[in-house]
Amino acid sequence: MTIEGTSGHLLPATGRRGPVAAAAPAAPGQWVGEWLLAGSDDDAALWMGGPVTRGELRGLVDRHADDLAAAGLGAGGTLSLHVPPSLAFVADLLAGWRLGAQVSLLDHRLATREIERALDRLRPQVLVEPVTVSSPAMAGYAVVQREARRLPDGLPAATPHALIQLSSGSTGPSKVIARAADDLTAELDRYRELAGYPGAGTRIVLLASIVHVLGLVGGLLHSLHAGIELVFPDRVTAEGIRAAVARGERPTMVLGVPFHAELLAAAPGPALPQLSKMVVAGELVRPGVPEALSRAYGVPLGTMYGMTERGVIATDLTGRLWPAVTAAPGMTLRVQDGELLVKTAASPYIGLVDPTRWHDGWLHTRDAAALDEATGLVTVLGRLDSQVSIGGLKVDLTEVEQTIAALPQVATAVLDFDGAIGAYLVLSDGASLADVQAALPERIAPYKRPRHWHVLAEMPRTATGKIVRDRAVLRAHASANAGVET
Repeated sequence: MTIEGTSGHLLPATGRRGPVAAAAPAAPGQWVGEWLLAGSDDDAALWMGGPVTRGELRGLVDRHADDLAAAGLGAGGTLSLHVPPSLAFVADLLAGWRLGAQVSLLDHRLATREIERALDRLRPQVLVEPVTVSSPAMAGYAVVQREARRLPDGLPAATPHALIQLSSGSTGPSKVIARAADDLTAELDRYRELAGYPGAGTRIVLLASIVHVLGLVGGLLHSLHAGIELVFPDRVTAEGIRAAVARGERPTMVLGVPFHAELLAAAPGPALPQLSKMVVAGELVRPGVPEALSRAYGVPLGTMYGMTERGVIATDLTGRLWPAVTAAPGMTLRVQDGELLVKTAASPYIGLVDPTRWHDGWLHTRDAAALDEATGLVTVLGRLDSQVSIGGLKVDLTEVEQTIAALPQVATAVLDFDGAIGAYLVLSDGASLADVQAALPERIAPYKRPRHWHVLAEMPRTATGKIVRDRAVLRAHASANAGVET
């Protein structure tokens, strides 16, 4: 079964809607026009420690465009941004596109060696890096002084793509993912057509990183496109998030990852009449979290399923369908051999990649899913490689993981398999591993239970807040940071 929708595209540099063919850019990245910063100069655009109007942001983009051009960036050029979420990041991103460059994004939390490897793969002509960074612990944004410098071995854009991102690396080495201007424009159209997603006159409190697709498109670009004030909290703590919501009077949605929903639900505070909903994406929401958030704040927890390769793919913004979602407008989905496939005209990858990830117009998500033919509802079940065999019996690691994670004694759980099931746990305050093991006999059959247990102080996470599931990383983290109990 497929679920299809149609939408037009915004013509480059205008706010008029036109046919799909009209959206093709003249050069890589040359697609950001005044529509992205449309509206009055006095309209609120961002909040980063104080209000930033659209007029102020336009002026900042102009100055950064002059600086990048002085470093040698022009149409068809390549720009890499290696700065934390900040006004500087936003201005350089929009300025690079305005100049007609292809822009690649590097998370500021990557280690030095990781940055060196990324630059060797990307070969940008101009690199923007911070000179000074001022941001307290758990800050939602930084104050950055940056510099743009030309790299001697940089190369011009080899493809017409506007945006280059690296995958999160939560399940293995990062992939280089490229998106064209019309693809990004189509995703902005999808957000506009999502019933219940914020529109003009509302606010979004953004917890997801703008270096990655959810925060970048669902947060930053959609807000600029739709006339929404985008709020970066001073601190990404329960108190800091509540303060960011309470700061304005307009209806406000909080956008983040499941970890942020757990953070808020675990520390309820005063009523927030401005809060309309919270929406999360990035990984499965563990059982009990939607109900806990609703009890704490009286609002639904919506969910979205997406990938860096395609952006938003399916949603349940109402919170009533969990754990199922419905295809976003324009998305065609199918389940084949238990795997969720997404129709995609061309491969989103650049460079070496497993050729089976995209084939014959279909992107293989590597996620296990079930599709209800009658309703069109899709339930994402976890990674496809979570299906293992124990003594000839099939075990779904995601099912077992969700069962363990739902125990009150467990704050977070991750399972892996290497001939036997291993569990990595962060325990709730006052709980012990013995408490967890004692709760399992009535919930999980003996052959499904983990044989090896690792109790951690905290889970290793990517820059976006997603738990790292790579076995080598989990084991190294367990050895370095926690005792191991077997």
